Amino acid sequence: MSTTTLETFEHTTGTDPVASIVWLHGLGADAHDFEPVVPALDLGPDRPLRFVFPNAPLLPVTINNGMVMRAWYDILSFGPGREDEAGIRAAAEAIGELIRREQARGVPPERIVLAGFSQGGATALFTALRFPERLAALLALSCYLPLPDRLPAELQPANQRLPIFMAHGEADHVLPLWIGEASRDALIAAGCDVRWKTYPMMHAVTPEELADIRDFLARQLPAPA
Repeated sequence: MSTTTLETFEHTTGTDPVASIVWLHGLGADAHDFEPVVPALDLGPDRPLRFVFPNAPLLPVTINNGMVMRAWYDILSFGPGREDEAGIRAAAEAIGELIRREQARGVPPERIVLAGFSQGGATALFTALRFPERLAALLALSCYLPLPDRLPAELQPANQRLPIFMAHGEADHVLPLWIGEASRDALIAAGCDVRWKTYPMMHAVTPEELADIRDFLARQLPAPA
């Protein structure tokens, strides 16, 4: 996977964005899936944002009988077990290039947020914690930590204390709550700064959650002086 394969859709909340949010969709969705969150997360005219929504490539997914769909990497089994390590690392490299593209457009890494839902959240977690320059924050929604045993050795010091907003549905039937809790515990054990919240929802994002995310972003992306 490379950036040439990642189509992106963008939405800005004002001219001359002062921060960027790279938001990764879930398995089988596409770049437009989270377009509706933009108005809810608008931080006002003094903090215009650029939302970058990339499309995952089309891949055969093992747990779905090899059906081709948009996926950041292959999923080999339900629940914890053997993972597509090569695919996960390729996805992280491609997303890292999108972060660097934002830097080249004038947004410093400390003003770049990486966000994702479900498989996109897992990819965001894996990528951000291995990125060599300090980012602004991480949104990990209804997801899990890929390759958790690799984290202690690969966690970049620049992002060890990266503020992480991690949320999960209490009735999630796709990724049960305990999977999110186990990932949270692994992150905390590695010294990460996790702000954990649960909501009375299934595998989804709710208005209450978006309000909490907006408050979190407002704290992590202060208005320019």
